[in-house]
Amino acid sequence: MTRALRDGGIEVSLFIDPDLEQVKASHRADSQAVELHTGRYCEARTAEERNRELARVADAAKAAARLGLRVAAGHGLDYWNVQPIARIEEITELNIGYSIVCRAVLVGLERAVRDMKELIVRPVRG
Repeated sequence: MTRALRDGGIEVSLFIDPDLEQVKASHRADSQAVELHTGRYCEARTAEERNRELARVADAAKAAARLGLRVAAGHGLDYWNVQPIARIEEITELNIGYSIVCRAVLVGLERAVRDMKELIVRPVRG
């Protein structure tokens, strides 16, 4: 199926868990990109769990990039948890629209977008 889509000029990106086997399968399926599901990272309740899930995302991103896949990440990212994901060099796209739209209800779309952009590009202290 991916070959037919690519032959039609459509970029193929697969939404996968940050799992090395899924990264490899995406490459074997001839996709051009992957979006790593960040839900487990976002829902982590302890620092230990959050760090473990962040490492899984980082490892999957590195593996995907080594295989020549473009790497995006998303699902559950918001103003409080986006920075560690944004610091992963291999991730070139973040899918965070839901959080921005929710915040826009309170502060307006322009400010909501500006605030998120500042979080993503500003280096994290500490």
